[in-house]
Amino acid sequence: MPHTWDPQRYLTYADERGRPFVDLLSRVATTDPGVVVDLGCGPGNLTRLLVERWPDAAVGGLDSSPEMIEAARVAEPRAAFEVADLRAWAPEPGSVDVVVSNATLQWVPGHLELVPSLLRAVRPGGWLAFQVPANFDQPSHTIRAELADLPPYDEHTRGIASPESHDAAAYLETLTALGCDVDAWETTYLHVLTGDDPVFTWVSGTGARPTLEALPSDLRADFERDFKQRLREAYPRRDGRVVLAFRRVFVVAQVPA
Repeated sequence: MPHTWDPQRYLTYADERGRPFVDLLSRVATTDPGVVVDLGCGPGNLTRLLVERWPDAAVGGLDSSPEMIEAARVAEPRAAFEVADLRAWAPEPGSVDVVVSNATLQWVPGHLELVPSLLRAVRPGGWLAFQVPANFDQPSHTIRAELADLPPYDEHTRGIASPESHDAAAYLETLTALGCDVDAWETTYLHVLTGDDPVFTWVSGTGARPTLEALPSDLRADFERDFKQRLREAYPRRDGRVVLAFRRVFVVAQVPA
């Protein structure tokens, strides 16, 4: 069953989710690009940073979620947004100066195979920059997967979308083989969260959302209760705060001139 995205839920931790985008963008060393595209732009709050950094560029964003694009058009009217699947994105070769993708490629199965087509869109000397989560071995993900495999949930959660990514070395090797000058690294952020069940709030807007939406409403309530309890045990509260360790992989590649 196709899942939908909730822009408001996603934006609950907008500052924390936005920091990796800023760190990624800081390594893109161009001052006057003509065309900039944000693949998987979400609700547009980060696309705004592209417009502000390069005000003379034609900035566009695409996302497969109509809900996200609707929110993006409100958030940043200076950019052109469209509902589209990035796997089918095929602009004129060499027509884009900067392609950015933030926390999106992990949802595309076999996305390493997509890299050559993304590069074809970039002009010589242009840039491809992306960031993907790399924390799928952490309790925030493993608990969700383990619980989803149990009856009675498993009947509804088989084959749901599940994010995955590679380590920095794999992206470095792939893009270097394609002739790019590559900067690849990883960072683990320690997000200090407050509020009720903050880790559940975080994952329910991203990695756990397809699982939650796959469940009928009565089972979803039971699943959420069990999921929250297990997350509380895995991420204990101390002095009213919960620390969520979140590893991310960054890649900035310049296409050969």
